[in-house]
Amino acid sequence: MNEIKEKENRRRNYLLSIRNLPSIPAITKNVLDLLDDPMTSTADISNSINKDQALVARILTVANSPLYGLPRKVPSIEFAILILGFNQVRQIVLALSMFDSFKDADSKYWDRRRFWEHSFMTAMAAKAIADDLGYAKTSEAFTAGLLHDLGVVVIQKYFNKDFIQISELVENDAYKFEDAEMEVMNLTHHEIGKILCDRWHLPKNLGEAIFFHHNPAQNEDNVLLSAIIHLADFTTNTLGCGSFSWDSDLELDEGIIDILGLGSREYVDSFIQSYKEHLEQQLETLPF
Repeated sequence: MNEIKEKENRRRNYLLSIRNLPSIPAITKNVLDLLDDPMTSTADISNSINKDQALVARILTVANSPLYGLPRKVPSIEFAILILGFNQVRQIVLALSMFDSFKDADSKYWDRRRFWEHSFMTAMAAKAIADDLGYAKTSEAFTAGLLHDLGVVVIQKYFNKDFIQISELVENDAYKFEDAEMEVMNLTHHEIGKILCDRWHLPKNLGEAIFFHHNPAQNEDNVLLSAIIHLADFTTNTLGCGSFSWDSDLELDEGIIDILGLGSREYVDSFIQSYKEHLEQQLETLPF
């Protein structure tokens, strides 16, 4: 009984701490607010983004990558907005600002580049899968893919002792990462990611997709998006294109076979292999 009470207290303390984490980065909030305003012009958005030249350079790198397959070079932010549209630029800005918000040094259990490679590759896989399956909101799939493991970087940066303890349990005692998270913190990185999305007032379906990205069949509200993110996550790890240690024990939720109309596990396996060349090309052009 004391152990249960201790875990409940620990969980409450973590939740309070997470709610005190920094707000969404200023540049991101400004751009998102502009994009949500129907009176916003292309010039308004480009002027805002152009205040951060480092961000400009990386947006142009992404816009000119094979992800979009544009027939001509994108030379400016204003042209990127005209060619890609508001929603795609929104996703790129969000992606790159998240990368800046959680900068931290590498350590024994943390490889910053590997984490962001995985996040970006999952986002790219999610967009490609959404396109191929006819899911209309492909930019939404990109964002959810990008943020699906946000809770991991929060644990690493803000609860580093616990991050190390979780990693040691996995390394030394053959725990699965999710079990180790529950043992140490009494909550998972899925839940932390959703809490942070709620704090940043991001759309509810993004938070739901993050929360259910390991078990999408349990999501009753936004099951299609959750299933796409799960499949994208599983694909990057299966193909070794942006694989990540915290997903080393990820198993396919076979409920997505019916949810996404993929027919059989054998078809899923071939479907995943069809993305190999595409993702390998993307991995070579990441903007960090």
